[in-house]
Amino acid sequence: MPRQTQAPHDSEPQATVVQLNHTAVYAHDRQLSAEFIAAILGVEVGAPFGPFLPIDLGNGVTLDYYEKRDEPIQPQHYAFLVPDERFDAMIARLEAVGVTYYADPGHTDPGRINRLFGGRGAYFDDPGGHNMEIITRPYIRP
Repeated sequence: MPRQTQAPHDSEPQATVVQLNHTAVYAHDRQLSAEFIAAILGVEVGAPFGPFLPIDLGNGVTLDYYEKRDEPIQPQHYAFLVPDERFDAMIARLEAVGVTYYADPGHTDPGRINRLFGGRGAYFDDPGGHNMEIITRPYIRP
C-alpha cells in the first residue's frame, strides 16, 4: 500500500459533531445586503472569497453573500441568537436606518418585540427580502 503524506490542512482540528459551517445567502446586491446585516448585528464584512462576500458570525458559522442580479430570489429566514446586552443596540440601529421590526414572523405587529422563552426577539426584512430574526434566548424545543 502506498504511503500517503499529510497535507498541511490535515493537521487542523476536525469536527467531532455535525455543525453548520457556512451558508450562501442570495442577494440582488451582495454588498448592500452584507453591509446591512453586519451593521445591524455589529459585526464586520469580510474580504471577498471567490464570488462570495462573507460575514463571520463568531461561532464558526459564516454567511456567504452571493449575488444573483437577474434571477428571482426566494426569501429565506435567518435567525440570530444575540447577546441580551446587545439587543437594544440592534433595535436602535434598525430604527436609525428606518427599518421596521416586528414581534412576529408574519410581520403583523410592527414596532414591537416579543418575549418568547424568557428572552426578547424581533423580525425584520433585509434589503434582499429575507426575513431576519434576532433572539436573546434559543427556542425551547419539545
